[in-house]
Amino acid sequence: MKKDLHPDNYRLVVFKDLNNGELFLTRSTVATKETIKYTDGNEYPLVTVHISSASHPFFTGQEKMIDIEGRVDRFKARQEAAAKRKEAVMKKASKTRVRKNADTVDKPKKPVAKSK
Repeated sequence: MKKDLHPDNYRLVVFKDLNNGELFLTRSTVATKETIKYTDGNEYPLVTVHISSASHPFFTGQEKMIDIEGRVDRFKARQEAAAKRKEAVMKKASKTRVRKNADTVDKPKKPVAKSK
């Protein structure tokens, strides 16, 4: 194995899940400027995460919608707009043209002479 492959600057860090406020104390090399007072009374560096094992549906066994940046709303809006466009195209295509048969074609009118 290679020597000095792994970092040696591990320290205790608190990770906070933004979905449910769960706190995890673990060792990490991540750099952060924020700190928090943990339940043991000591102050540790704080790293915030959007999702963790405490809030991920795979680990919790619950189906819950987590949409931090509005991705689901934008997706649904695009789907609705596409459905409306498709409906409008189908409606336009379903209109039938009325064609005149050769029997019903109006004969051209004779020009009327103007009187002076």
